[in-house]
Amino acid sequence: MRCLDNLDQHTPMMRQYLRIKADYPDTLLFYRMGDFYELFYEDAHRAAKLLNITLTTRGQSAGAPIPMAGVPFHAVEGYLAKLVKLGLSVAICEQLGDPATSKGPMERQVARIVTPGTLTDEALLDERRDNLLVALHHSKGTYGIASLELSGGRFTVTQLQGDIALHSELERLRPAELLVSEDFIPTPPWRQHPGLRPRAPWHFDTDSAIRALCAQFGVRNLDGFGCTDQPMALGAAGCLLQYVKDTQRGALPHLTGLRVERHEDSIVLDAASRRHLELEDSLSGRPEHTLLGVLDRCVTAMGARLLRRWLHRPLRDRSALSQRRGRVRYLLADHGHDYLRGLLRGTGDVERILARVALKSARPRDLVALADALARLPDVQAFLSRPEESLLADLANRVGPQPEVHALLQRAIISNPPQVIRDGGVIATGYDAELDELRNLSEHADDYLVALEARERQRTGIANLKVGFNRVHGYYIEVTRAQSQAVPADYLRRQTLKGAERYIIPELREFEHKALRAQEQALAREKLLYEGLLDQLIARLPTLQATAAALAELDVLANLAERATALRWNPPKLVDAPGIEITAGRHPVVEQVLDEPFVPNDLRLEPEQRRMLVITGPNLGGKSTFMRQTALIVLLAHIGSYVPAQHAIIGPIDRIFTRIGASDDLATGRSTFMVEMSEAANILHNATPYSLVLIDEIGRGTSTFDGLALAWACAAHLASTVRAFTLFATHYFELTRLPDEQPGIANVHLDAVEHGETIVFLHQVQDGPASRSYGLQVAALAGVPPVVIQQARQRLRLLERQMVRRELPGRAVAVSPQLSLFGEASHPVVAALAELAIEQMTPEQAVAELRRLKTLTGL
Repeated sequence: MRCLDNLDQHTPMMRQYLRIKADYPDTLLFYRMGDFYELFYEDAHRAAKLLNITLTTRGQSAGAPIPMAGVPFHAVEGYLAKLVKLGLSVAICEQLGDPATSKGPMERQVARIVTPGTLTDEALLDERRDNLLVALHHSKGTYGIASLELSGGRFTVTQLQGDIALHSELERLRPAELLVSEDFIPTPPWRQHPGLRPRAPWHFDTDSAIRALCAQFGVRNLDGFGCTDQPMALGAAGCLLQYVKDTQRGALPHLTGLRVERHEDSIVLDAASRRHLELEDSLSGRPEHTLLGVLDRCVTAMGARLLRRWLHRPLRDRSALSQRRGRVRYLLADHGHDYLRGLLRGTGDVERILARVALKSARPRDLVALADALARLPDVQAFLSRPEESLLADLANRVGPQPEVHALLQRAIISNPPQVIRDGGVIATGYDAELDELRNLSEHADDYLVALEARERQRTGIANLKVGFNRVHGYYIEVTRAQSQAVPADYLRRQTLKGAERYIIPELREFEHKALRAQEQALAREKLLYEGLLDQLIARLPTLQATAAALAELDVLANLAERATALRWNPPKLVDAPGIEITAGRHPVVEQVLDEPFVPNDLRLEPEQRRMLVITGPNLGGKSTFMRQTALIVLLAHIGSYVPAQHAIIGPIDRIFTRIGASDDLATGRSTFMVEMSEAANILHNATPYSLVLIDEIGRGTSTFDGLALAWACAAHLASTVRAFTLFATHYFELTRLPDEQPGIANVHLDAVEHGETIVFLHQVQDGPASRSYGLQVAALAGVPPVVIQQARQRLRLLERQMVRRELPGRAVAVSPQLSLFGEASHPVVAALAELAIEQMTPEQAVAELRRLKTLTGL
């Protein structure tokens, strides 16, 4: 920054600015000047472009104009929101001194740094989505990850092995800001992440991290958190904690411990599987076309965030899942969930309010919302404490009413306070006697002035004498210029106007001193009381945080009960025996967007006879829907939800893998086929006998024989070596022979029927392989011109009658290209066999015919 040179040549104001800016070279500095936050020099140019605000100049410093741009302080949240969405950080520099007493530039100091991962302001956050700061530490293929939701106080760590596991975890967390060591370059897409923040390697030192974490949590060691076996994760946690302290410039009393998340505790979904299953991102771009869009009807923001966390981390702990389903079942009885949702509806975001209380950035209306939430607790606890609600007893204890805190807030804050404490008018009358006295003096000034005006009119005989006030000259007595000769001797001239004179008298001067001082003192007293109120709430943070967590969980459970009723879902049964059996299963999202009734389907996967299903049928027939609905039913069962099926019996599942659809990855230079093979390789390397694998169309991105060979080998390996529970959809009819060669494989298909030139898809899964592809009919439905369809039909008939030969060294090989799933006529060898009159042939003729057929096959 060239303007940092030769500070002595700059004005005092610019010297102060440049000294502060030198500590934040890569951060935009919002420098408070009166009612504006100003930016100067390079920051001004950058902000003007990003925020579409006016770039101007402010005088000169060091002999050159000062580029400047600014935003009003009262509208700063909107501008900050734009900047953090771009991944930028902003240092907020506030005025600390008193303008009336300051000599030279007023004292200023950076009060906080706003970064994408450390947001707590309500206006800057998506209320139904976590905003995570994540730190990543690495060493020899081991990754430690720490994540913090500062606005909720959740601090978690985990340790992983391998790049695939890392990308899966980052896809689950979706950090707003990612801290990495300077000597680590993440692979795309995280390399291009706008919130990527390189940190010096020593920030991740494990020993320093343990000391910092123990100091934060007030403990001698971290044994009680169960994380001592994860040194890489602790290094990441230490870096993250220091970063938050640097940006927030204050205590973090709501960060009271770490929670360890272990991979083996949840069903693992890699990044590709999360995308393919459209958990919360739809290919159509419409949120309602996702599983979360169908599932989320939570009535509180903190409940919606918890539901999203459950959905992205399905549990394997059967006892925890049984408890969740039991609670949902209890809430369904007598429509208890409707009553509970009515109690919770409209509850403020207590979780984030408490975080702002801890950071002392809570606004008056936050405290009103907190008081409103506390007022609901007695009714919530009474509902949960009914004898038949014994499964909810622990939640009832956590939701215990807190009448002292509620009474404190009601006494302290007026019912409809202003947005901020800055101008006062927040603390209720009767809360503090000293404040009431100061306010009384200030607020009754008008009565005093009216009385004074009446007395002075009588004393002077001037009927139109007025007593007034302005911000520049204070209180005054005004008379016309013609009447100025009649004023008493104790009138001291304060201001001369064009047609009037203004005076002050000793009594009015004394009142002015008291009144103006009372206003200042009242505002200072009110701010002090507000700070004290926050301190009292901070002392009760642990209990209040437990209450917020319980309310969020109740909202999620009631939401699951509502969805079960509204969508006609049923409870699944989780068993120890391997396998999956689903009766009348439905796709939870597709069912909601179809105009016609959804066709349910059964599924049976078992360890010996049906470990893999080879699924054939036409495009648009429902193969992908059938596979995805299976995975979504399994996933829903493992968050404690009811499922869209008449019955569902599900054995142990450790991972869900999907290989569905076709897309390239331009960021890494990978073709569609390379992406397909990478996803297949991940499945083949990491699936286990307890995994659920969905594969839809593998090997289609290369030549027919290469693709067929790859598809065959992948399917055979999954069935014989990996032995995962697999749904394998294909257009290679040759794969339907796998059940004859490999145990544990069965064929199923989805069929269609033709009516003239149209086709009707039945969407019904049936045993056995499909008989036709209907490729031309599907092309016609897609809008391919009839003339093209007719030409294709003619070409298809020609190809079915002849062999396409290509010469290879040493011999000629006859090749039949696979243009659709199955030909509309049989193979030429089959046709020749059908014409043979075997009963009339001699042995010599039979041998000759066999040679001819062998020639047709190219063998």
